[in-house]
Amino acid sequence: MVKIAFIGGTGLASISGLEVTQRQAVETPYGAPSGELTIGKLAGREVVFLARHGEHHTLPPHRVNYRANLWALHSVGVEQIIAVAAVGGITAAMGPAQVAIPDQIIDYTHSREATFYDGGDQPVEHVDFSYPYTETLRQKLLKAAQGVDFSVLAGATYGATQGPRLESAAEIIRMQRDGCDLVGMTGMPEAVLARELGVDYACCAVVANWAAGCTEGVITMAEIEQTLELGMQRVRQLLTRVVSEL
Repeated sequence: MVKIAFIGGTGLASISGLEVTQRQAVETPYGAPSGELTIGKLAGREVVFLARHGEHHTLPPHRVNYRANLWALHSVGVEQIIAVAAVGGITAAMGPAQVAIPDQIIDYTHSREATFYDGGDQPVEHVDFSYPYTETLRQKLLKAAQGVDFSVLAGATYGATQGPRLESAAEIIRMQRDGCDLVGMTGMPEAVLARELGVDYACCAVVANWAAGCTEGVITMAEIEQTLELGMQRVRQLLTRVVSEL
């Protein structure tokens, strides 16, 4: 049986309906992952959950040990990962609480451990990254979305920024010119590390706020938290449905 994992981002500290059977600490050659793996049953299927920012949300995006996280999930037999990400909306369709399944990514991050092939005894590998998300897994998410009572957009370009600060209005203008629909801080190197391990990977993005300069005024955490409450309710519904249909 294919084991599926969810990586929870900001606003998704748990999945309702998950019947926890064990919590497992995993050691990796790359250090400690963000926390213990939560293993359990959801809709009759075994799933694994990992909180990307730690149990108490103490790890900023640039300090997440992405290599350890992906290695830990792969080591327990995970073959499919759905990563949940809270993002900012750039283009008109990406308003607050909108859920989208990205199909492309642009990487603006820097100084992160972004590959398992970084020298030593391992030969260099160059993985194809033309299409950064696994299309078969994306389609499973989109099929499940047909049965929910909110819209799920079938494609978007995710711009991954360094964080933890939010972007300037000028940076968002540049990203929009580059073709980005969404802006987030955790999409890379997570996606490429999954590709290097041969693990199917897709992203479920929920818009927490309009990106900088897209509306008047400043972005507040109170606004983000209020929107995420609704957005993550939608995400939980979608994740439960996709597991039940696997």
